[in-house]
Order: sequence, then structure tokens, then C-alpha cells
Amino acid sequence: MLEKLIARSLSGFIHLLTGSRAFWSEALAPAPRVYYGNHSSHGDFVLIWSALPAALRKQARPVAAAEYWRRGALRRYLIRRVFHGVLIEREAEHRNEDPIALMAAAIESGSALILFPEGTRNMGDGLLPFKSGLYHLANQCPKLELVPVWLENIKRVMPKGRLIPLPLLCTAHFGAPLRLAEGEDRHAFLERARDALLALAPEAA
Repeated sequence: MLEKLIARSLSGFIHLLTGSRAFWSEALAPAPRVYYGNHSSHGDFVLIWSALPAALRKQARPVAAAEYWRRGALRRYLIRRVFHGVLIEREAEHRNEDPIALMAAAIESGSALILFPEGTRNMGDGLLPFKSGLYHLANQCPKLELVPVWLENIKRVMPKGRLIPLPLLCTAHFGAPLRLAEGEDRHAFLERARDALLALAPEAA
């Protein structure tokens, strides 16, 4: 009950602070899927999560860097008990479990995931090349829907090194779901997924 109250309070706080808006290309029913977005701050997944309608937000779990979210009791509590994050070790030598298997297990349990295929925060414009994890996850879960989400202005709200967000307007642009096509190779799929996300950027309109 406490965690649910904290989750509702955080969602309300984000909406109040950023005046966050969500634009949808089409309505989505609750279903296992991946929301993937551009990545420029540690607040990115919170903005996507808070922009989701309540029914979809209940399913959504962020895929997050274990080494960051395991630092300090508050971070551990938030990521485990409030956001129910899927924690991934970014350094291969520290891994005890396969990241794709962890994400696939979450999908198969009925969860939706929030992840960032660039793999690291992008301090520049546009998008970095996508890492291959999105392809491998889609290949392991063939019916998986992948929803691109472009986050506008989040870089200014949570610049690198800042712990408290600035009160600036943010927008999450949700695109149409896509799936891995039969026989589609890794390079073609990642380029198509990246292009679908870039097409949502306001300057692309």
C-alpha cells in the first residue's frame, strides 16, 4: 500500500513539476510490450512511466543499470519496491544472469518494459546507434510490440549531475507499435526501430 501511494505521488509530482504531456499515435490496450525511448538523463524512464495511463503504468517496469540503482538505500527502495525495475549489470564480467533472459522473463510474466536502446545517456542531439539488445529481445519474444517514445525537453529538466529536476515543460510522443518482421536481420530491424523513434522528434515533423 505504501509503495502504491508513493507511485501515485511521484506521478502527480512529475506532472505538476514538468507539466508533462503525452501524445499518442493510437490507443494501446494493456498488453506485454516494450516502450523504448531516447536517453539523456536518469529521469527518462520516470517521465515515460508517469505519462502512461494508470492501467498501462501498472504493467510498466524500467530496465535500469544495476550499478547506479544499487547505490544507497533510497535508490534501492525506489527501483525495487516502487518501480519494480529489471536491474541489468552493464559490465559483462559482473553478470550472473543473461540480460536478455531477465527481460524476456519479465515480458512473459505479463510486464511491459521501459528501456533505452542507445545503452547510455546521449549528451548530443539525435540518437546514438542502437545496441543489439532490442533486437535479441524481439527475436526471443516474437509477438512483442515495441512502442517508440520520444522525450522532448527532458535534457533541460534533468541535466547531467543534477539531482532535483527543473520545472520545465516536457512532452512524451508515443508512436505506433512495431514488431520484428519474419526473416528481418539485426541491422535492418535496429535501423527501422531507430528511424521510427527519430520520426517522432518535433524537428522531424
